[in-house]
Amino acid sequence: MPGDEAGPGSDVRAAGWEKAAAAMAEAAAAWLGSLTEEQLSLAAYDSPLHPDAEAERLRWFYTPTDHGGLAIRDQGPSQQSLAMQLVATGLSTAGYATVATVMGLENVLDQVEGWTVDWGRQRGRDPGLYWLRIFGRPGDRVWAWRLGGHHISLNNLVVAGRLVSTTPCFIGADPATTELLGGTLRPLQGPEDTARQLARRLDADQFRQALLHPSAVSDIVSGNRPRVRHGDTMMHMQDLWRGQFEDADLDRIVDDIDRRAEAGSGYTESDHARVAITVPPQGISGRDLDERQRHLLRRLVALYTGRAPEFLAGAYDTHYASDTVLDRVHFAWAGSTEVGEPHYYRVQDARILIEYDNTQRHANHAHSVWRDLTSDFGLDVLAEHRAHVAHR
Repeated sequence: MPGDEAGPGSDVRAAGWEKAAAAMAEAAAAWLGSLTEEQLSLAAYDSPLHPDAEAERLRWFYTPTDHGGLAIRDQGPSQQSLAMQLVATGLSTAGYATVATVMGLENVLDQVEGWTVDWGRQRGRDPGLYWLRIFGRPGDRVWAWRLGGHHISLNNLVVAGRLVSTTPCFIGADPATTELLGGTLRPLQGPEDTARQLARRLDADQFRQALLHPSAVSDIVSGNRPRVRHGDTMMHMQDLWRGQFEDADLDRIVDDIDRRAEAGSGYTESDHARVAITVPPQGISGRDLDERQRHLLRRLVALYTGRAPEFLAGAYDTHYASDTVLDRVHFAWAGSTEVGEPHYYRVQDARILIEYDNTQRHANHAHSVWRDLTSDFGLDVLAEHRAHVAHR
């Protein structure tokens, strides 16, 4: 993570990681301590050092499938409060408000869909179906926790008393725009509007450099892979769920969603290859932007890294304040720059990968993800820890 390097302020940053880990451990222990044995069987999992537990930890989703763990709806009020207190330790104040809003948005989506979607459960859109799970024991040398449900996936790893990973971090919104009495609710307004503003400020030559495709791909390209690699193309809807439905009708619904999304984008295999994740990145680099455009690019990055606890977000802000660092960040766009039209964008350098799409439901269904190409799930740090233990 930015801020790992030694230098002025490194001790302060290290203390921040330790403080965040301690807050998480305290909140996680309090939540686990409130649960019954039956609840604990779902909430508490083996350590990430156990191969089966690690495989489960890396199995993440953003679809309305069972994410694994204890659902909020299956907890008492005081337990729910303790669960959300843990969730808040992994987010900034604004990040927590955004996540809480998206969870509640399930009630609105239920109405939008005419209360008819079931997904094989009693209530198809359920603000209580967000699953929390702890891997290992809070305070152990290695432990982790995650919250997942429709349009939310938060993943955190603690090693040696330090928070070492907060990605993948997925937040979506459906509907992306909802009319309120006297206003409008747009949970992902900042990330969408800032990117569009940057795209519109590009001159014709710059926009040609940034343009991945004239039409928007129908979903984020990295999908829910545990690792992102060069050449990855968009995962189709059928591959984004925990498994096949017992009800064949639900499988057909997923197939139909995918067909409609593909028809809307007009993409073929060659189109998907054109917008594949690449290393080095596609798009226009920060070095080819003017100062106003660079300011927008910095702000766009901060709107994603700002999901993290304030000390970590601040470390990223410091990192990307460097002109040399920003020079290597690439911005890429696909689709229309008109408000209300389907679009997709990507921000990428050697470390971060940011993706955003708003294409489905007539461009009123948004997905956004922030990933760390070097250490999603803290895999590199965990590998170093395992090697160190093995050589003792």
